[in-house]
Amino acid sequence: MAFIVTDNCIRCKYTDCVEVCPVDCFYEGPNFLAINPDECIDCALCEPECPANAIFSEDELPADQEVFVELNQDLALIWPNITEKKEAMADAATWDGVEDKLEYLER
Repeated sequence: MAFIVTDNCIRCKYTDCVEVCPVDCFYEGPNFLAINPDECIDCALCEPECPANAIFSEDELPADQEVFVELNQDLALIWPNITEKKEAMADAATWDGVEDKLEYLER
């Protein structure tokens, strides 16, 4: 089982989670992070670090977030690896908690 970055990360992109990942399985896009499920060791360190509560264990993933399983896998293959914390997006606080942001995902 892997951890999955979900909808609430879009346009927030807090990176607190990447600092605690022991296997560096996070990948950074323009306005979203993805976890490579083939690299994730299910350590659960990232989940509590996410200020947006956008990371879930695959077995606890809400049904309306299942599309993010495939998205994380696909995007992690094309985006660069990120291992250090960066500033959140400038308007992250405005977007945190907004539902159904998939249309805003930049690839």
